Amino acid sequence: MKTSILGLINKLNSEKVSGLGIIEWATPVPVFGDISNSNIATLGLNPSNREFVEVDGTELIGKKRRFHTLRSLGIDSWWQIQAHHTRMIEDSYKLYFEQNPYDGWFKALDNLMIGLEASYYGGMINSACHLDLIPFATYKKWTSLSNNQRQRLLSLSESHLFDCLKNTSISLLILNGMSVIQAMQKMTGMAISSKEMPSWKLPRANQNHIKGYAFEGELTEIAGMKLGRVVRVIGFNHNIQSSFGVTNNVKNAIRDWIAEYRHEVASEIQTKTTIKAITASGVKQSKNFAPYARSG
Repeated sequence: MKTSILGLINKLNSEKVSGLGIIEWATPVPVFGDISNSNIATLGLNPSNREFVEVDGTELIGKKRRFHTLRSLGIDSWWQIQAHHTRMIEDSYKLYFEQNPYDGWFKALDNLMIGLEASYYGGMINSACHLDLIPFATYKKWTSLSNNQRQRLLSLSESHLFDCLKNTSISLLILNGMSVIQAMQKMTGMAISSKEMPSWKLPRANQNHIKGYAFEGELTEIAGMKLGRVVRVIGFNHNIQSSFGVTNNVKNAIRDWIAEYRHEVASEIQTKTTIKAITASGVKQSKNFAPYARSG
């Protein structure tokens, strides 16, 4: 993780971020939660500016602070970052859901994972974390950025998502909303199938109802970089936090659909448990093995 943090901070120091609307005094956020202990991850676009600022745009400080900034680290520029700073930054990621998480956004997603027996907050069989396609918070919302800005941000962040998936045990990615699904396809080029879900329909008074769609696919590489394994990807077109009229009935229907993938998560856990047991057994045997000693 330390290498990933430094790599992302180096990008903040480069000219590549010029004109992208990134909050440059805020740390990049590659992950929300403890990715080293997670096998499930939800996926969004990029960190909200509210992870760093109040409604009026002033920086979060004290107990309200969620992630580090130049100010909280006591430095004037990212060129001054030291090893102890990166440890502080990494701790803020791991402890995010134990301190002051943005519950107004994350609780809705957490509720969708009940059927997987997973949670960001602990207390479940499976641990989950949250990733964003782009680890940089921007002053404006994604939809308010220009097409050029969005494309440049996606290109800038390709290696970030690859590192998160390549070096961890994430086996299931849950994509939150159509904008995330489209951006994911642009970044990775992955094929993803869709299926209309009648129970997810959002009714409208003018009869122009918004249909619900489920998506699924398999991710094996990102921008030509091979993951060396298959990551199952599922998603839904409604943005749970933002789409107008997403009723509890629709949320429950999406939750029940996600629960259908619990056997894949359980299978992945069983495989890893078996591998760990075999590895531990092999280590134990090697310690007890007495090498042949030739006499004479």
